[in-house]
Amino acid sequence: MADTFVRPEPPYYAVIITTRLSDDTDGYAEMDRRMGELGRAQPGYLGRESMTNDKGEDLVVLYYSDAESVAAWKAHPEHLEAQRLGRERWYDAYTVEVARVERGYSFRRD
Repeated sequence: MADTFVRPEPPYYAVIITTRLSDDTDGYAEMDRRMGELGRAQPGYLGRESMTNDKGEDLVVLYYSDAESVAAWKAHPEHLEAQRLGRERWYDAYTVEVARVERGYSFRRD
């Protein structure tokens, strides 16, 4: 079994983003890479997981230590520009949910 991201110890925050791209993806890959770089550098950033389903929809979960870190990332000037371009060009649809994780457990068969 391949190693996967180890989630932080609760409590922490999870930002759950589901997206469906439009046909206009010019510049999207570059902006996505830049947002990844900036996001990892943000105070309070704990990690990220992502996957794509068979309909071409992406699911990304970003992990942060606290609500202030989530708010700071949302308000970052370059991230604000990426959000604007996403609404105007790159996304047909998206949903963002922010959750505080109070507890968690897991199982892994080795």
